[in-house]
Amino acid sequence: MHTDFLVIGAGVAGLSAAIEASTAGRVLVLTKDRLTESATEYSQGGIAVALSDEDEVRLHEQDTLQAGAGLCDPQAVRALAEAGPQRIQELIEWGAEFDTDGGKLTFAIEGAHSVNRVLHADGDSTGREIARALFRKAQAIDSISFRSFSAVVDLLMEDGEVCGAVAWNEKDRALVPVTARAVLLATGGIGRVYRETTNPDVATGDGVAMAYRAGATIANMEMVQFHPTALFLEGVPRFLLSEALRGEGAVLRNADMQRFMSRYHQNEDLAPRDVVSRAIVSELARLRKGPVYLDLTHLAPGFVRKRFPRIYRTCQLYGVDLELQPVPVHPAAHYAMGGVLTGYDGATTLPRLYAAGEVACNGVHGANRLASNSLLEGLVFGSRAGETMHRDIGTPLREPALRPRPTASALPGNAINNLRHLAWRHAGITRSGEGLRSGLEQLDLVSTLFEKGLARNSRHGFETDNMYQVIRLVARCALERKESRGGHYRSDHPEPRPEFRKHSLISRGRNVRFIDDLATAL
Repeated sequence: MHTDFLVIGAGVAGLSAAIEASTAGRVLVLTKDRLTESATEYSQGGIAVALSDEDEVRLHEQDTLQAGAGLCDPQAVRALAEAGPQRIQELIEWGAEFDTDGGKLTFAIEGAHSVNRVLHADGDSTGREIARALFRKAQAIDSISFRSFSAVVDLLMEDGEVCGAVAWNEKDRALVPVTARAVLLATGGIGRVYRETTNPDVATGDGVAMAYRAGATIANMEMVQFHPTALFLEGVPRFLLSEALRGEGAVLRNADMQRFMSRYHQNEDLAPRDVVSRAIVSELARLRKGPVYLDLTHLAPGFVRKRFPRIYRTCQLYGVDLELQPVPVHPAAHYAMGGVLTGYDGATTLPRLYAAGEVACNGVHGANRLASNSLLEGLVFGSRAGETMHRDIGTPLREPALRPRPTASALPGNAINNLRHLAWRHAGITRSGEGLRSGLEQLDLVSTLFEKGLARNSRHGFETDNMYQVIRLVARCALERKESRGGHYRSDHPEPRPEFRKHSLISRGRNVRFIDDLATAL
């Protein structure tokens, strides 16, 4: 297969890039599951943008920088906040329908925001509505084509340049090389490497693992955000209970039904996510019993059902009526601030390879993402990456031959579960040098089972190899960052340290290193 531009992933970042790149050439969008299966589809909380009368770009910048715990790139943050209003207006022109009151957009507040600036669609289905509008726009463009159930398993390289990718065709159970003048990774996050996660099954860190194997630089992989409130019922998926619930007045209570967040932060239930997550874990340990509950029963009758219809219906499906009873919650892996190092234009350290969205790290989120900034990042930087890819339209297509594939032994049936338990235990919400070293030692013991690359003959096998690689990257970077900052908390180094107000970098064949400015590594 041949195309001008290959986009891997069809979430908000991938679709935004595809739409922009299509003005210069043919675009092929590959997804490893159905076309609409992405983290965007599940995003409830909303999209932050400085559009209300009481808001301004400068305030959005300040809140983002504050949440990022000293590691945000100010230029990236400014680019995000300044471009946000235009991108939202463009979405509305393409048919996106955000919630309104009297014909005016309504804005909500969430944790760590200083003003109401978060737009929603149908209460708690914001990502789904944005994806619908983008997909509709992309489908109307003749130069964009789609292929689903085509898991990309590795990048094609020739003379140090990316010239395509290898996809696993699920239907034919065969590897298919796809050559392209430029490749964009928009594969989403890494949440499925953890036992407890709000992420969809497709979020196995494929883009990070592929880029690392190809030689790209990876940044800030230790910075993982754990959402404090995932539904916590036995045998039930860890469904996300949006931060917007607390923005509308929901409160956290311990097993004794007492509010406790005032012990941990001045903003109480609206504290940053990393603070709330650790507070919940601390409260469980302090009382030696659980669970912790999210309580909305004091809100006006009918409000929750109307404001959060999707969340309300899902909880009701599992036997919890949010208007009548508190719901048990627990932190779960939610978002990766780190990823494939890119500039503001989406370019990586490898020629002709780009990345946007959660798979990328351009410094906009720093050490801790501000709530509801992720959808905006996908819109803004996905579009910028798609525009930058235009410069490769004159690059000749190259067709490297696929290397012979050795036979890989079958993975044990519990391989994925064992990896996810190890990641949660040793590189989860609270880490320590001893625990990280132990986790890495355990990974070393089973290394011969993984990193088989194209030797696998199933999507499950490819994903498991990628998860193994991602867990190693997180643990290695977390071990070297001997401090606590944002989404990274070390019990043996519980305070931030000035000498670590730097970005971590890792690439194949090199140890973890720290730099002041991400741009210097590009």
